[in-house]
Amino acid sequence: MSADPIEQLNTECFCVTVDAAALRHELDVDAATRGLYDRLRETHAYLFAHAPIFVSRANVSTMARLVAAVDAVVALPAYREAALSRAPEIARFEPGPLGGLLGFDFHVTPQGPRLIEINTNPGGAFLNAALARAQRACCAPVLSLLGQPGDGADLQDALFAAFLSEWRRQRGDAPLRRVAIVDESPSSQYLYPEFLLAAELFRRRGVEATICDPGELSLGSEGLQQDGKPVDLVYNRLTDFSLGEPAHAPLREAYLAAVAVVTPHPRAHALYADKRNLALLGDAERLRQWGADPATIETLQLVIPPTRVVERAAADELWGRRRELFFKPATGFGSRAAYRGDKLTRRVWEEILSGDYVAQQLVPPSARGVQVDGRIERLKLDLRCYVHDGQLLSVAARLYQGQTTNFRTPGGGFAAVLCPP
Repeated sequence: MSADPIEQLNTECFCVTVDAAALRHELDVDAATRGLYDRLRETHAYLFAHAPIFVSRANVSTMARLVAAVDAVVALPAYREAALSRAPEIARFEPGPLGGLLGFDFHVTPQGPRLIEINTNPGGAFLNAALARAQRACCAPVLSLLGQPGDGADLQDALFAAFLSEWRRQRGDAPLRRVAIVDESPSSQYLYPEFLLAAELFRRRGVEATICDPGELSLGSEGLQQDGKPVDLVYNRLTDFSLGEPAHAPLREAYLAAVAVVTPHPRAHALYADKRNLALLGDAERLRQWGADPATIETLQLVIPPTRVVERAAADELWGRRRELFFKPATGFGSRAAYRGDKLTRRVWEEILSGDYVAQQLVPPSARGVQVDGRIERLKLDLRCYVHDGQLLSVAARLYQGQTTNFRTPGGGFAAVLCPP
C-alpha cells in the first residue's frame, strides 16, 4: 500500500464513477444535441474514463504558479522577439486578443507536476465541463470532493467569459452576435461532439453559433461571412497554425484586416505553443538577462523538464542519450511524429535531424487504477490545465495506454479531477 494518500486513492479507490443519467442530461442539453449521449456510446466508447483522478492541492497550486510564470515571461519584450524571430511573418501581427484558450499538459511525478507541452487549441474543455457535473460517489468522504476544482457550471461560465474577453479586446463594447467554430471537415473530427456543446453554450448565452469548414467562409465588402451571414468571431480549431494553406485564405485575410476576431491565432501559437519555446523558458541565464524575476525563473526551472533544440552538431551526444529523451516536432500537435528515444531507428533519427525538433527529458506518466470488465487495469494519465489570460480555469485528466493519449483504451478517456483537502 502506498504511503502517499493521493497515490493510494488513484490505486485503490473505485467508488466514484460517471453517473450515466447525469452525463446524458449534460450532453443532451438542448434540441441541437439531443441524442448525443447515445451516439457517443456507439462512436466514442472511450471518450470518457470510468473513474476520476485524484490530484493534490499542492500540485494544482504548482501548476497554477507555472501558468503564471509562463505568462510573465511571455510579457517580456526580449522573449517575444526571440520567439517571433523564427515564426512565420503572420505571427508578428498583433490583433489585440490574447489568443484564446490554452492547454498546459503535465505529467505528475513524485516530485510534483512537470510541464510536457503547451497547446493553443486544446480539446476537451467543453466535454469536461459536462463530465465534471456527472460524477457519482458511494461513500461520504469522497462525496465531499465532487465538483472541484472548477465545477461544470463554473467552467462553462469561465469558457464563455474567455471568448467574450477575446472579443472585447478587439471590438470593445460592440455586441458579439455570431460565432463560427471552424475546422477542416468538422463533422468528421473526433472531437466534433465538443463543437456541438460549444455551439450550444454560445446559443444559451444569446450568441448565434455555427460549425463550418474554412472553405465555407468568404470575405467581401460585408466582412467575413458564412452561408451569407456575417461572422463576428472565429473559434479557430484548425491545425494550420499560421493560416498559410490556400484554402484558408479568406480566414487569413479577415484576420490580418481585423474584420473578424480570430481566436486562437498565429501570434499566440508562436508565443506559447512552438515547442522550441520550452528551451527558452528553461534557460535561466537568458531569462535573467531578459528581466524575469527570480521566483518566476525558479518555478520554470522546477516544473519544465530540460528541453533543447535538436541540432545536427549535437547529433552524436543526443543519439547516445536518446533513451532518456523524448523527441517532438517544434510545431507538431496531437503527438504526431513524436518519438520516445528508445524507440528510434536510424532512419527516423535522420528525419529528426533534418527537421525542426526538440529533445525533452523523458518524464514517465503516473498511473490510475481503473475497473475494466471486473479486473483492475493501471492506465497512464496526464493532466490538462485549461488556461486564459494567465489564469487556470480548470484541470482535467486523460487516461490511456500506449505512447500517447488515443481515446481507444477501455476504461480510458477524459477524466474528472478531484482534489482531497
